[in-house]
Amino acid sequence: MTAARGRDFSEVSFTRASYHSAHAKAVKNAKFMSEIYVDADACPVKEEVVRVAERHDVGVFIVSNSGMRPTGHPLVRQVVVPEGPDVADDWIAERAGPGDIVVTGDIPLAARALEKGAAALGHDGRPFTTESIGMALAMRDLMKELRETGQSKGGGPAFSKEDRSRFLRALEDAIQKAKRHARP
Repeated sequence: MTAARGRDFSEVSFTRASYHSAHAKAVKNAKFMSEIYVDADACPVKEEVVRVAERHDVGVFIVSNSGMRPTGHPLVRQVVVPEGPDVADDWIAERAGPGDIVVTGDIPLAARALEKGAAALGHDGRPFTTESIGMALAMRDLMKELRETGQSKGGGPAFSKEDRSRFLRALEDAIQKAKRHARP
């Protein structure tokens, strides 16, 4: 699917051959080949993404603007982008498309992913949808304004075990949905 979409993976340090060998079963069957893009800076569910992706033989791009400990997993490609606002978001938004899944806590990136036809999941497992993204963006802007004016000082609640469980279920559901839609 990567070649079919005409993507340029020059920033990623792997060969097309290694990518396809890691996805041999998916390529052979040619029925399902989505990818998962993780906005990795401050993402608490990177390990969970890899576990679920492994079950389904789905490639994962872990994108950040700082180096991370390599996973060594053949399905995982770590992409380090230059420092700067929204550079990782731009990298993901330029590549994600229909059938792909974007994992992010960044609401504007989720909106961009949805515009491209990708599914978008928050770290807590709550899916962003075309129906909910407008309200999420409005709430984000409101909370930013309240913080800037000093009317709100706190962030959201701490990440919990329930959030982790919800995320695992939501990612599994998103992959199953992508598989159903990929079949003729």
